[in-house]
Amino acid sequence: MSEFSITSTDFKEGEEIPKKFGYKFENIPPNIIFSSLPEKTKSLALIMDDPDAKAAVGKIWVHWLVCDISINQNLDISLEKSVGKTDFGEIGYGGPAPPDKRHTYIFKGYALDVKSLNLKLGYSKNDLEQVMNGHILAQSKLTGTFIP
Repeated sequence: MSEFSITSTDFKEGEEIPKKFGYKFENIPPNIIFSSLPEKTKSLALIMDDPDAKAAVGKIWVHWLVCDISINQNLDISLEKSVGKTDFGEIGYGGPAPPDKRHTYIFKGYALDVKSLNLKLGYSKNDLEQVMNGHILAQSKLTGTFIP
């Protein structure tokens, strides 16, 4: 069996994320696909952040938090309760917006052994990481770059 992975139909691993997904452009989330789920997976979670922002703004910038993703669908985030707050102070997706130069964005996918993490709308990355602790069956990542 192949290893748990996340990919996108909108860009390939390590490649440029198209402009329309940028915060100052159309700010629409890219299509994310989870593959080869571990047998006991009951839900999925996703964290998108920008570690390169640490040099520019002093912290890893959170762009997207989603949990309680059904294993029967890909990234349909219509379930508002499953979406966290970005470092833009908004709930939902906040696309790439590097303040200085090309940044690398990391989409981290998690296969979880619970159907729901029972987080309230607008949770933080720290909240998500804490409640996922002990429930992660597998994790994978997808990276893409964006230039202002």
